[in-house]
Amino acid sequence: MIKKFNPQVLTLDVEMPRMDGLDFLEKLMRLRPMPVVMVSSLTGKGSEITLRALELGAVDFVTKPQLGIREGMLAYSELIAEKIRTAAKARLPQRSNSPAPAILSHTPLLSSEKLIAIGASTGGTEAIRQVLQPLPATSPALLITQHMPPGFTRSFAERLNKLCQITVKEAEDGERVLPGHAYIAPGDRHLELSRSGANYQVKLNDGPPVNRHRPSVDVLFRSVAQFAGRNAVGVILTGMGNDGAMGMLEMHRAGAYTLAQNEASCVVFGMPREAIATGGVNEVVDLDRMSQRMLAQIAGGQALRI
Repeated sequence: MIKKFNPQVLTLDVEMPRMDGLDFLEKLMRLRPMPVVMVSSLTGKGSEITLRALELGAVDFVTKPQLGIREGMLAYSELIAEKIRTAAKARLPQRSNSPAPAILSHTPLLSSEKLIAIGASTGGTEAIRQVLQPLPATSPALLITQHMPPGFTRSFAERLNKLCQITVKEAEDGERVLPGHAYIAPGDRHLELSRSGANYQVKLNDGPPVNRHRPSVDVLFRSVAQFAGRNAVGVILTGMGNDGAMGMLEMHRAGAYTLAQNEASCVVFGMPREAIATGGVNEVVDLDRMSQRMLAQIAGGQALRI
């Protein structure tokens, strides 16, 4: 059927009746690469399979609502159509068979004031993995907002935690932000940086969507601008739309050093492009160099008490 119709985008159920969806995807990406949007259940198993599919080269995914596929496709038709339109314009993720990247060297941190804030959307799960995997255990704290629905962010954090030297976890409201840890925004909750006395603290809230997203990258970046200022590094990765652009500008104005992923290494260049257009980006970087540039900026500046 694919040979006959030559589609621009393929939607693929992770749970196919007669064939394993991952096996099919792996063969497809090897023999006939094309943009694929996965259709996934909200179960723990479904989220793990979906994350593996994104590793194999799927561009994005959409969840099946609990009502059933017929009612769900009607209710979610606008979302699905948007995902397909985005996938049609996306650059296929580059799969790498090379071994895990070498861990970057980094001197022990003298201050817990330094931190890194990262925002991403379409194509971001793999981009975030590539950024976090080389980081040493002595890295500063990282706060990460990736556009994902509930039920997927915990599996995402657990998967990264197995691959990284740093500790990666789904963020919990009120917990202290510690060096050597990465905190992933839970699906459907905004992640913010806050303070409790001299310490950074995680704040989660159920406020309205910002730029149609909850969690929103703008919400995270604005809080980091307020509470960390020039002690922070901001990073915006691949994604559709403009979420994070104004928040990154606020970080830049507060003295933070800001980095955007370059177009050549993005699946979708929308979010980095918008951030660059606002004038809030200090440096545009290939994904392969992002980890190195983040740590270089952290090491290059003296921590200041805000």
